[in-house]
Parts: sequence; structure tokens; C-alpha cells
Amino acid sequence: MNPMIWHKVAAISGMAALGLGTYGAHGFQPKDATYKQVWNTASLYHLVHTAALVGAPVTKHPHIFGGLLTAGILLFSGTCYTVAYLEDRKYAGTAPIGGFAFIAAWASLLL
Repeated sequence: MNPMIWHKVAAISGMAALGLGTYGAHGFQPKDATYKQVWNTASLYHLVHTAALVGAPVTKHPHIFGGLLTAGILLFSGTCYTVAYLEDRKYAGTAPIGGFAFIAAWASLLL
């Protein structure tokens, strides 16, 4: 697989990050204000790791780095968005797996 695929994944993720961040800033009005911070955390991690994803093709192991970042975005940020939107922490179970995927992605740069 061509490592440049990660630029396309980053493009899609970046569009989603900006759309979800904009919704969080201007349209999301949870009943419990603490969920606004959960949304903001999801948005921050989503955007930061999307920016890192742009660099995946130039890493030694682009598919490992890109795959782990993508998994982290989906599992951590996706879970946080879900928890915030539904205002229900019972859906939070996969967020730590996403966090570990982020850590593993950064650790993969040591290989």
C-alpha cells in the first residue's frame, strides 16, 4: 500500500475535526455543561493527531504510525464525542484503548 494514503486519511479526518469542532463551538448545547469540555477534549485530540497524521508517509513505519493514530482518533475522540453528545458516560469504555493507540503511535517512531 502506498504510504501517501495517509494524506487522504488525514484530509478526511481534518475535515471531520473542523466540522465537529465548529459544531462543538457553535451548536452543541448540552444540558450538563461538563459535556462541553468532553467535546472540546475530543476535538483537540482529534485535530492534533490529524495534523500528526499528515507526517505519516515520511516515518520509517508509515502504516503502523498512521494506523495507530487513526485508531486513536476513532476510539478516543469518537468515544468522547459520543459520550458528550449523548451525555452518558456509559459509552466511555473504549476511550482508554484509543489513548493507548495514541501512545503506541508516538512510541512507534522509536522503531
